Amino acid sequence: MNNAGVDLTKLKRYSLHERMSKVHTDDAARIVPAGGSIADLFASFPKTLKAKDLVTLIDAVVSAHRTKRGIILGMGAHVIKCGLSPLVNNLIARGVITHLVVNGACAVHDFELALAGNTSEDVGPALNDGTFGMAKETGTMINEAVKKAANGFGDAIGDMIMNGDFPHRDMSIFCTARNHGVPVSVTVAIGTDIVHQHPEADGAAIGRASLHDFRKFTDALPTLHDGGVFITFGSAVLIPEVFLKALTVARNIAGPITGFTTAVFDMNMQYRESVNIVSRPTAGSGKGYYFTGHHEIMLPLLHAGIMEKLG
Repeated sequence: MNNAGVDLTKLKRYSLHERMSKVHTDDAARIVPAGGSIADLFASFPKTLKAKDLVTLIDAVVSAHRTKRGIILGMGAHVIKCGLSPLVNNLIARGVITHLVVNGACAVHDFELALAGNTSEDVGPALNDGTFGMAKETGTMINEAVKKAANGFGDAIGDMIMNGDFPHRDMSIFCTARNHGVPVSVTVAIGTDIVHQHPEADGAAIGRASLHDFRKFTDALPTLHDGGVFITFGSAVLIPEVFLKALTVARNIAGPITGFTTAVFDMNMQYRESVNIVSRPTAGSGKGYYFTGHHEIMLPLLHAGIMEKLG
């Protein structure tokens, strides 16, 4: 041992100019000019990390649309509560979204917006006095529609809004999807939605309609094979679990479903979204992405990028 310590003059060094580096000046962000276009905005992103991933995802969606592969959107109700229904409706109308899978709360908020033009009560005060979730129209009309459902939960809600007296039906994702022949699968967890509090709720009818939709969703998953895209916004538990179970059934019956892209958009990193959507289903083939951010920013950004590419 040398008491003077290691002799650093013996280091084997190299030129910085010869080293492989992950960051280059060509990849840096650019300034968006005043009055710039959506294309200018996306071209301004640095070509790294999540900015690069978002552009790649948009390209995957556009490619899937042009090659007629499945583009399935999974949603929690905050997409509707954040005022984003018009963007989802436009993606449906443009033929981008081929199937939707949502939770029961999506039906509640979509219905209320279509009927009354408002939704999302103030839970705190309403919970204190026992009035939370007690809107009569919501509890009565949704439950009665589900009791009569012949082709599943999603179709029943879409038909009710499309054919009934709903002044704001243009805001309804369910109605828009029904008008354009795009299936909406509603996967319900009994006891989690305000309509389950009402005397009109029929567990057998809800379960039957939701099971029908689970099977309908499962039947759509082979369209993801070889270039399809599955995107979710804001369902931390239910949609990831439903997707995992539906995918194994679809693979069991239809054979390989590989080579597709998945993407999660949520406000926080969530275990089930990360594992059940991003990593496990795409293992060995395909690609999964996770974007952390607020829906009211991320969905407009995604929508704008897709529309710009489609022209």
